[in-house]
Amino acid sequence: MATPRRLRLGMVGGGEGAFIGAVHRIAGRLDDCYELVAANLSGNAERAAASAAGLRLDPARSYADYQTMARAEAQRPDGIDVVAIVTPNYLHAPMATAFLDAGIHVICDKPLAISLAEGETLAALARHHNKVFALTHVYAGYPMVRHARAMVAAGEIGEVRLVQVEYAQDWLAEPANQSAEFQRTNWHNDPRRAGPNGCLGDIGSHAYHLAGYVSGMLPDEVLAELHAFTPGRVLDDHVQVMLRYPNGARGMLWSSQMATGCENGLRLRVFGSKASLAFSQEEPNELWLTPQGGCAQRLTRGRVRSEAALAATRVPSGHPEGYLEAFAQLYRDAAAHIHALDAGQAPPALACAMPDVNDGVAGLRFMAAVMESHRQGSRWLRFA
Repeated sequence: MATPRRLRLGMVGGGEGAFIGAVHRIAGRLDDCYELVAANLSGNAERAAASAAGLRLDPARSYADYQTMARAEAQRPDGIDVVAIVTPNYLHAPMATAFLDAGIHVICDKPLAISLAEGETLAALARHHNKVFALTHVYAGYPMVRHARAMVAAGEIGEVRLVQVEYAQDWLAEPANQSAEFQRTNWHNDPRRAGPNGCLGDIGSHAYHLAGYVSGMLPDEVLAELHAFTPGRVLDDHVQVMLRYPNGARGMLWSSQMATGCENGLRLRVFGSKASLAFSQEEPNELWLTPQGGCAQRLTRGRVRSEAALAATRVPSGHPEGYLEAFAQLYRDAAAHIHALDAGQAPPALACAMPDVNDGVAGLRFMAAVMESHRQGSRWLRFA
């Protein structure tokens, strides 16, 4: 998907030692849609400057705080077009607000914010300023996920009856991460920085988005339990939710960061009246289709012919694509949206598969319902 020029990208967060910052920078460059030109890479001024020097950024465009960066870049004739926000959760809303108010598009890590009220305010602000607000639910960038979404939308598996999604990791079960010191210092266990939930917002939000993205449906009732297996942990490290959908479909969502032996086990199964689909994030180049009464069929990236999958495919079949390419797809979609908006045109249809601020609000609404169901003794709660 060609773009008229490289967009000038800014970044907040993601300095030295930050895994996700490097991922965003690679994603922005992979399809040659962006050039990183300005940043506030840390809340510590010295670390921000050192990180910027390591990336060979112009020292004049390495900022000590995001407020100064938003004001200064908005006043430059060559100022940034879009900012990537790659910080702990509690900073997402104030940072996005500053850049939207400065007239700058936003690409933000999930979750959108730490409360539904914050998320709804951001969505209204993005509409008010008419700015693109992309949310990096990265798994929506995989070609086989987009193919599955297209198949469901075309009715190829029939009416959806069951949605089963899980996201299992074991990093919090590591002995070092079970210590009292880790629980005290790690931001993922600090409600002031992570928000009111842990595993739910960290990876449960990804599972929820993927289920809705592929099935085309969001539940309107939940029954949920949050739990912390870790001694002394404030926030949840394990989540299980039963789902009811408006069309009568049923579902289950399980996410855990205490699932011993699991690495990054995001899996989705969607069962329709004609067939079922199964996707595993750890094998992202394949999708399993099983017709009712038939044999399972392994569909592979580069061989499926849907426009949605082909538009997100970069190399021939048999050459693996993965996480970085999926991330880059969201950046490419965002670039297409920004260029179209600047030209006064509608974005390309295939780029409209990009997760945005509205997906973030839907996720926050779900998380609020999960927490309320749990508080009420794990009872059914209608929330939509």
